[in-house]
Amino acid sequence: MAVVVVGGHSRNIGKTSVVEGVIRGLPQMRWTAFKVTQFGHGMCSANGEPCDCETAEHTIAVSEERDRTLGTDSSRYLAAGAVRSLWVRTRTGDLAEAMPRIRRELESVENAVIESNSILRFLRPDLYLSVLDPGVEDFKESARLYLDRADAVLVPEGALGRPTWKGISLKLIEGTRVLAMHPPEYVTAEALEFIARQLQL
Repeated sequence: MAVVVVGGHSRNIGKTSVVEGVIRGLPQMRWTAFKVTQFGHGMCSANGEPCDCETAEHTIAVSEERDRTLGTDSSRYLAAGAVRSLWVRTRTGDLAEAMPRIRRELESVENAVIESNSILRFLRPDLYLSVLDPGVEDFKESARLYLDRADAVLVPEGALGRPTWKGISLKLIEGTRVLAMHPPEYVTAEALEFIARQLQL
């Protein structure tokens, strides 16, 4: 079994599109896709809606997506060709509580692609891809913590240029393979060749 993790430094920079591209570009892998979302205080892990609950049963939730037409991230994975799609929700800092369920799911899949940075705290994937957009200033702490572990970074048009990030050194990815994204093509033939080679396909 191969495990690929796709992370990134902010929201809306193409992480889900990269996961879709991996699934669509390597259909023989029969991917099970995982979306991991951590909600802050005041949001319910059960459904992602605002709430004021602090009860134990609302710390994690895992649901399987079955509709490929909804347009949600987990639905998009199915539309791209994933054999299964799971959405894992936890409160911020509670991902450890979801790991037993995630590990059980991983035991029964052929191959997995996981959209998350924080999952790297708990498992070592066969391949970690980090999506970076130099034009987006926000930089999640979880992305910074694991940036030096990236096997490749995917960047719009393949150029980092002069990022607007504050306090982030590009030395963290010195020598790391840089793969170009050309939206709407987020995973190019070059990227698929790199992924296949890394996974020894």
